[in-house]
Amino acid sequence: MNPTTEPGTEPGAGADPEPGADPEPGADPEPGADPEPGADPGAGADPGAGADPGAGADPGATAAAGPAGDARERALLPVATGAQTLAAVGELLRGRRLQALTAAAVLILGTGIGLLTAPLLGRMVDLVAGHRGTASLTLPMILLVAVAVGRGVGTAIGGSLVARLGETVLAGLRERFVERALDLPLERVEQAGSGDLTSRVTGDVTLITRVVRHALPEFTTALLTIALTLVGLAVLDWRFLLAVLLAVPVHVLTVRWYIPRAVPVYAAHRVANGALQHQLLDSVGGVRTVRAFRLTDRHAGLLEERSREAVDLALRGIRLVSGFFSRLNLAEFIGLAAVLVTGFLLVGDGSVSIGTATAAALYFHSLFNPVNAALFLIDDAQSAGASLARLVGVSALPAEPGPTGDTEPADGSVRVRALSHAYTPGHPVLSEVDLEVRAGERVALVGASGAGKTTLAKLIAGVHRPAGGSVELGGADTRALGPAGVRRTVTLISQEVHVFAGPLADDLRLARPGASDAEIAAALARVDALAWVEALPEGAATVVGEGGHRLTVTQAQQLALARLVLADPPVAILDEATADAGSAGARTLEAAALRALEGRTGLLVAHRLPQAATADRIVVLDRGRVVETGTHAELVAAGGRYAALWAAWSDSRRAAPAEGGIPRPRANGGEA
Repeated sequence: MNPTTEPGTEPGAGADPEPGADPEPGADPEPGADPEPGADPGAGADPGAGADPGAGADPGATAAAGPAGDARERALLPVATGAQTLAAVGELLRGRRLQALTAAAVLILGTGIGLLTAPLLGRMVDLVAGHRGTASLTLPMILLVAVAVGRGVGTAIGGSLVARLGETVLAGLRERFVERALDLPLERVEQAGSGDLTSRVTGDVTLITRVVRHALPEFTTALLTIALTLVGLAVLDWRFLLAVLLAVPVHVLTVRWYIPRAVPVYAAHRVANGALQHQLLDSVGGVRTVRAFRLTDRHAGLLEERSREAVDLALRGIRLVSGFFSRLNLAEFIGLAAVLVTGFLLVGDGSVSIGTATAAALYFHSLFNPVNAALFLIDDAQSAGASLARLVGVSALPAEPGPTGDTEPADGSVRVRALSHAYTPGHPVLSEVDLEVRAGERVALVGASGAGKTTLAKLIAGVHRPAGGSVELGGADTRALGPAGVRRTVTLISQEVHVFAGPLADDLRLARPGASDAEIAAALARVDALAWVEALPEGAATVVGEGGHRLTVTQAQQLALARLVLADPPVAILDEATADAGSAGARTLEAAALRALEGRTGLLVAHRLPQAATADRIVVLDRGRVVETGTHAELVAAGGRYAALWAAWSDSRRAAPAEGGIPRPRANGGEA
């Protein structure tokens, strides 16, 4: 992702609203205009909502149920199959075979030592039954203590090695997931919704981590204990093993009853939690927008519906666990009864001693905990498996396509031919748009909300793939350049700016990792930010963002513009980059933006018409089509669509002195 591109992040992250910020009257959308997918809803909407009405929204966030719910399912990020998940884990384990074998050997040794407890107790029973005296019990007692110590040490070390192995594998998987998630096309993330990806990064990773640290060592120990105990029973007498195996059908039937029901429940529960989390982000993050458009009841209903779905699935899981353990209790009864009856018969005919029969009974009794643990941990395994499949599903996504040739942009020109796009089939946002921007030219995109400005900007920046037509950068087709080539050529800055937690200088070095202090200072000076940065407690070393010094909206945008200067792309797109600040802040940012655009091609999605008036050329869009193009003076004189927008903006400013004393605009866009 280009370091200066921050779509999909919350503008409130690390930036405080400036006091006294007031929206421009000219920013209000025209009555009846439909919000453009991916565009800001207008001045009446809180930019902090972070929710674009279309492309940026999770399909599930605005859908209640039925077909819309199916659309949400189709838009989610992929989930790996069982085979794909096992293959991914096997690949991560391939380079750690020695570590895995060592952990298994230590666990087997510790578990094997522990299994000597039952024969020793059986020997003590035989000694007592034979009236051998208390002195004969000394050695078995000492051996029991040694067995307990040996088992404890072996199990502790083995469990630690297994946990370490699991953590190492999980770390590798997590790194692959994060690397792939950060490399996902923004269009794909927007289609899935931020809640789906966020729930995988947080909830799924947390669950798998807990299972790896606690359940995996316990599960491994339980399986080894079961296997070695069965061997021990066969050594005592093969008929004891047959008696124990009578309980196996009940265990098998229990697992076969449980797994087919549990897997879909846990998978659905993870999806439901992701949808709930996205809805919370959408509703709470956009609370001002929700209130402004009187959508409180609708969002409350959506939250209630999502919560009810998650709770219902959780209760289904609890009922499954209850039925699971009731069946295990039946298996324990059958197995223990069979061992006791077998022991009674074998002792009666002299085949085994009382001590051997006792050892067999103790062996089976010692299976209660490991069998229950192993089968109960299937519950955790199913949850972890569902989460693991969600992580592998993202990490296994194919890498973004590379360039199809050695074509490189010749300059900073932009050419759009017959460009069309639709977020929903049958509802085009752009239709047959043609546009040419010369290298170094500054062009403003103007139009009512829903006209297609932001969509056009995102298509040029490579955020979305056009449904039809083509985009050329410096004479090179974006399909030939590939996503990485487009990102090197075009930088998109929106009003949704994120301030990363850490020193301010490190935040800027995201755009150019090797930037010197002098280059950072020059970039800050170019966007008129050096003075306030030097006034911070530690200057550019001051920690900003979450948990650090909070920046105003204007300061956060100046950082984004400084990143643009450091990245130095041939083409820069400013999508409402000054709309989030107040009047004074917007003027400061407009001046900073003009300096940041010097020497490069600039496309401005203009919410403030005075900003558009300073551009070399203005392109007016209406209902997804270019309807006018020309300079500010030419379009005002033409008396068309732009002239009507300018007149409406001017009238609103003339009325302002009576209300707030704001200077009245001149006809040429200046202020009286």
